[in-house]
Amino acid sequence: MELTWYGHSTWHVEVGETSLLIDPFFDNPFTETDPEELDPDHVLLTHGHADHVADVDRFRGAHFVGTPELAGWLGDQHGIEGATGMNLGGTVELDDAFVTMVRADHSNGIDTDYGTSAGMPAGYVISDTKPTQVADEESVTFYHAGDTSLHTEMRDVVAPYLEPDAVAVPVGDHFTMGPWQAAVAVDWLDADVAFPMHYDTFPPIEVDVEDFEREVDAVGSTADVHVLEGDESFDLTEGY
Repeated sequence: MELTWYGHSTWHVEVGETSLLIDPFFDNPFTETDPEELDPDHVLLTHGHADHVADVDRFRGAHFVGTPELAGWLGDQHGIEGATGMNLGGTVELDDAFVTMVRADHSNGIDTDYGTSAGMPAGYVISDTKPTQVADEESVTFYHAGDTSLHTEMRDVVAPYLEPDAVAVPVGDHFTMGPWQAAVAVDWLDADVAFPMHYDTFPPIEVDVEDFEREVDAVGSTADVHVLEGDESFDLTEGY
């Protein structure tokens, strides 16, 4: 599984022959990628805020996944048909990937005249195997926490049952977790690798990202923190 961070909360995930793009927003200071260069099979949307859905029009050839409210908005506002609406706790099979929608604690308004609610905000757990209660040591799993505060479902559900190998957590504070809460999340999730995201895009979420590294160390987590440069990739199958 190869992960690429395009800044903010925008990630590209390769699972076998399947490519997934999460929260397309390329107007951020970390990326120099032209979205027209990308051709994902599927686009996953965590919620309806503009800094997570701004570039949906660039990927009309892809299949979209989000809450039923977001799926309806894609059709009505952008003419994107065939989006899959799903909800918290559900798992969908997308070619070589299994995608489970999990809870995120955040607001979820759509920044248009379409309406005020996009349903519940979400995170996604992406794996190359179907999640079951039988642990699979061969599976590779990535958890994108979405925009969220710290919540105990990370510890009580995601960690023991979905078993992420790598996690991407927001650290920018103000609108989401800051470094210390994100570090607690990393500890609860018991993952091998942790990536910070959703920081330094706008003045309210400017942080010293090294604070996140220090907090992860202070909480006693054994996760390896990788602060990626924009457009940088990480091969999760190598050494984890």
